Formats: sequence, C-alpha cells, structure tokens
Amino acid sequence: MPPKLLTRLILALVAVAVAVSGAAAARRHPAPANFTASGNPVYIWPLPKNFTSGTQTLAVDPDLALDPKGAGGGAAAVAEAFERYRHLIFSPWAHAARPASAGYDVARLTVVVASADETLELGVDESYTIYIAAAGGANSIVGGATIEANTIYGAIRGLETFSQLCVFNYDTKNVEVRYAPWYIQDEPRFAFRGLMLDTSRHYLPVDVIKQVIDSMSFSKLNVLHWHIIDEQSFPLEIPSYPNLWKGSYSKSERYTVEDARYIVSYAKKRGIHVMAEIDVPGHVKQWLDERNMTTKDAYKYFVLKAQEIAIDLNWIPVNWEETFNSFGGSLNPRTVVHNWLGPGVCPKVVAKGLRCIMSNQGVWYLDHLDVPWEQVYTAEPLAGIDDAAQQKLVLGGEVCMWGETADTSDVQQTIWPRAAAAAERMWSQLEAISAQDLETTVLARLHYFRCLLNHRGIAAAPVTNFYARRPPIGPGSCFIQ
Repeated sequence: MPPKLLTRLILALVAVAVAVSGAAAARRHPAPANFTASGNPVYIWPLPKNFTSGTQTLAVDPDLALDPKGAGGGAAAVAEAFERYRHLIFSPWAHAARPASAGYDVARLTVVVASADETLELGVDESYTIYIAAAGGANSIVGGATIEANTIYGAIRGLETFSQLCVFNYDTKNVEVRYAPWYIQDEPRFAFRGLMLDTSRHYLPVDVIKQVIDSMSFSKLNVLHWHIIDEQSFPLEIPSYPNLWKGSYSKSERYTVEDARYIVSYAKKRGIHVMAEIDVPGHVKQWLDERNMTTKDAYKYFVLKAQEIAIDLNWIPVNWEETFNSFGGSLNPRTVVHNWLGPGVCPKVVAKGLRCIMSNQGVWYLDHLDVPWEQVYTAEPLAGIDDAAQQKLVLGGEVCMWGETADTSDVQQTIWPRAAAAAERMWSQLEAISAQDLETTVLARLHYFRCLLNHRGIAAAPVTNFYARRPPIGPGSCFIQ
C-alpha cells in the first residue's frame, strides 16, 4: 500500500491550523453522494463510491505533464494510458492555441502506483483516489491533480475518471475541471463486469473489436467475453488443427493467432481481461453409439472432463447455467455458473456454494431491442440473495451482444448506451445508485455519458428510443435524445 495522499493532507492541515480539521475529516471520509457541492448531478459514469466537491473552476494546461511515482508509476501501461487520455481530453490544436503567458491551475498530473505487478486477473485491485485543487487556493492543500492506486489497473480507472472531469469550454477554449476541489475515493462493487461479443454469427474486424474494447474502458467494464465460435462459423486459426477455420464464412473473415494475441494485449493495456469462448465440436453420434451413452450422459461426461482439463491447467471453468441445471451436484467447486435463462438462478447456485455471473436474458441481452435502459439499470445481480457470505459468491454480471442481427454497421449502437446502465450497476455502490431518481438524475447523467461516447467516436444510439439502436426520431441535442 502506498502512503495515502490523505496522510500528507492531514499533516499539512495540522501544520497550518487546527480550525480546518472538520474539512480534513470530510476529505478523509467523503460520504456517498449523487450531487456536487453546487447541487448539480455528478457527470461521472459510473458513479464513484465516495467524493467531495467544491465550487471552483480550474483551467487545465494543454501541455499537461505526467509525473509518475511509486514502484508502478513508471510502467509503460501507465504512460500509454496517460497519452491516450490526453488525446481524448485536448483538441489537436490545443497546444497551438495556448497563450504564451497563460496561467493554468492544473499543469501536472501525478500518478502514484504502489505495485509494478502487471498481472491482470479476476479480483485485481482497481481502486484509486483522486485529488484535484488549485495551487494556493483557499480550499487547496496540494495544487494540481493526483491519482493514487495500488495497481496500474486502478490508475487506469482513475485516468478515465479524471478525463470525464475535464470539460472543454467553447467560450474560453480552455479545458476546465468544474466544481473543484475534488476528492474521490473509488473502487468497483463487483470484480467481474463483462460484455459478451459474438463474432461467429457476424464477423467483426479487429479494428471494430478494438473500438468495442475502448468503449468498454470508458464505462469501466473489465471483461471481454469473446464468443469466437458457434454453429454458424469457425473464424479462429488453430495451428494444431488447420482445417477448423475452413468453417469461416470466407477467407477474409478470419482471426489469425496473431490477431487473437493482439486483441488480448490491446485489452490488457486498458485493464480488460479477455475470456475466450469456443463452442465444442458436435456431430458425434457414432461415438455415442460406440459408448452406449445417451446424449445427456455424453453431455455430462464431456463437460466434467473439460472441467478437469481446465483445472489441471490452473484455469477457472465458466459454464453456462445448463450444466448446473442438469448436474449441478457433480460440478467442480471451482466452477463459475453463468446465468442467462432468467431470474432466480444465482440464488440457487450460491446456495450450493458455487460462484455465479448474472446475464439474465430478459434484461441484459442487448439483442433484445425492446428492453429499455431503465430495466437494464435496475437489474440487480444480488436479487434474492440476503446471506452476506452467499452474496460474495456472485462475481458480478455481463451484458451479452449476440450477433445474429448485429454486424459492423450497427454493433456499437446496439451495445451503447444500454451497456453503460449495466456498467454503473456493477461498479457503483448499491446505496448510491438506489438513491437516484431514474427519470431525472440518472437519465440526465446517462444522456451526458452518451454524448461523451459520441464525442469520442463511439456510435452510441439515443438513450430514449423505444427500440434500441434506432436513429434519432428527429433533430435535437444528444443531451435530450
């Protein structure tokens, strides 16, 4: 653990005056909130765990510099993430428009990362702390902006939040942080926050998958469940079985081994783990006859044998819920059951001591275009689970982008902005999101995030469409459509 920024703040406060100890306490233990100190909704998505804010507006230098500290601060992943976000925050002409004599409140971003370990696995620490204040200001102790995290992945999450606090002012042509000083303590509610992407029903080029990964990082999703193979096509190269990818739609609709490695690497740099799914071969009736097995017997045998192989390789097996429904008592205790058929499954799974991921098709299947964002937002992975120990067995959830009716032309507007509703449900604290009014606070914030996605080149559809992914019904602002 790094020395907390708060410790330095407390020492500074004691040295200055005892009279401000109450303010220090507020910074040490900010309460969950939905509004800034000025009474405006917090336009950070997903909503941070705890924060305090003020009433100041700070100008950010277009030559913003990175000041890395700690064992992991100098990691290449941190420097690359900083450059990505600087590109998102500032216009290409920002430096040229910078007056020579201009003064800026935030000219340096200090990123303190305690650990240099770049291992990305389930449960990796994604927590971070942010403090932003003007140097020498009345409410300032440390000027500028600081992100502290235990891991590089926490730092990457903090950089996303920092980027959302930076807003371009079209009158002054400055990037500003409004409602400063900010003090944010944040961490995810669930360790597994996924998006399933189907590239079997329709091939998605690597650049499209990269764009999906980028958009996932903007809402702090951290697992890309890549459904590569299904009945319709086999687009992945398997060097040991070179004939398999002859099942692709065409030779140009394939993923090489190098493509797959590149996608995994690209995602990792954004704190996103790739969970690949390859449907198992079928057409095995002759084998069944020889073994005198029923299809149910063969199904059970195959799944349990596959689990055994995975566990021997130190992998965690994730099974769709049919395995639990058919022979749950035979599953290895390390199994994660992926619920999709409907509600009420995860309570049964965790009652048996197994872990669960929620993807209830009635609310979190994105190809169900008639499911409004409100239903996506209010779907609760812990519904029906009151026991605290059993609640810990729910790893999180996943929205599923099945590809029967989605390809390069419409996949992003099918995913967004509804996937963001699930992302906040899985990241933010239940008390904070439950305290918001859906049709005022949450809707305004989701409109804002959808506009942010559009500004970043993501084709997120209007929030309030009766059917998802359809175009706007007429002229209007992205803040109201």
